[in-house]
Amino acid sequence: MSRKQLLSDEQWALVEPLLPPQRSGRGRPMRDHRQVVEGVIYRYRCGIAWRDLPEEFGPWQTVWKRHRRFSGDGTWDRVHQALVAKADAAGAVDWVVSVDSTINRAHQHATNLPRGERPESTATSAAKPAAEVTVEPIGSAGG
Repeated sequence: MSRKQLLSDEQWALVEPLLPPQRSGRGRPMRDHRQVVEGVIYRYRCGIAWRDLPEEFGPWQTVWKRHRRFSGDGTWDRVHQALVAKADAAGAVDWVVSVDSTINRAHQHATNLPRGERPESTATSAAKPAAEVTVEPIGSAGG
């Protein structure tokens, strides 16, 4: 397999029937699905910008437009569901989930709620207005 050919024939045989037809009957036929899908895979594998896609995959605009179309019409979701179902039926998917107790804290200004809708936090409730604060003399028992 070359560096540019990313899917084997067996893998492509699983994906191809899940894609919409290349010839819709009107207008020009679309560019080869395999070439475009491999362009999308190459782009994500290498982490490059769409404009840096090698010419072997066709015009980057075509690859981008097809990827966007497949994202919008749910084609990628159907491909993913079918491939996961097939792998699960073959016993190749491990459904054990590991969850740890890591805490992710956000800065106080990281919320996206307007001020009136924010829940009162312990930091703001600890600072009481001056009218509510009572000062007791030293040595008194508080009572």
